[in-house]
Amino acid sequence: MTVPNPAADRTPTGGHMMVQHRVVLSLGSNLGDRMVNLQDAVDTLFDAPGLDFVALSPVYESAPFAGTEGSIPDQGDFLNVVLLAETRLSPETLLERVLNVENSMERIREVRWGPRTLDIDIIVFGDVTSDDPDLTLPHPRAHERAFVLVPWADIEPDTELPGHGRVADLAAAAGTSQVSRRDDLTLQPPA
Repeated sequence: MTVPNPAADRTPTGGHMMVQHRVVLSLGSNLGDRMVNLQDAVDTLFDAPGLDFVALSPVYESAPFAGTEGSIPDQGDFLNVVLLAETRLSPETLLERVLNVENSMERIREVRWGPRTLDIDIIVFGDVTSDDPDLTLPHPRAHERAFVLVPWADIEPDTELPGHGRVADLAAAAGTSQVSRRDDLTLQPPA
């Protein structure tokens, strides 16, 4: 894992200060009450200290993603949102929190690309890069996914997805044929 200049993260007395990072999370659900699942996930992510809410995208609906295999199990459409936050947590600690939230909502990982009560992906963690198979940063397929790019462009269009370009441009290239904005559905920011 590569982090920005560690020497710059020292206080004048030589101690380490915690660097705050902007994180982008993509949340999706296609089992059970999808809106309740998403709202519970948003609320639960912020129940513990270390994550500060910045913004939440509108809700979008998308067909299940086929991945590179091109085929997916039979399942319903997803509701998706993108969440922006600031954190002083490490990437590993944030991943642990995300996995705990998924597990608390009975996420089952039996079928690749299968249906799920909740899926949370860490898309970007500041300018941290990682090739770790447990947490690749930035997310290696975010630049291909309209269900990530289109909601993200609604709240942070001029941000760069490292190695791929401006989010609004990537969203325009991905197109909106795979996603539809659900203005009839609204999630509440965490309390």
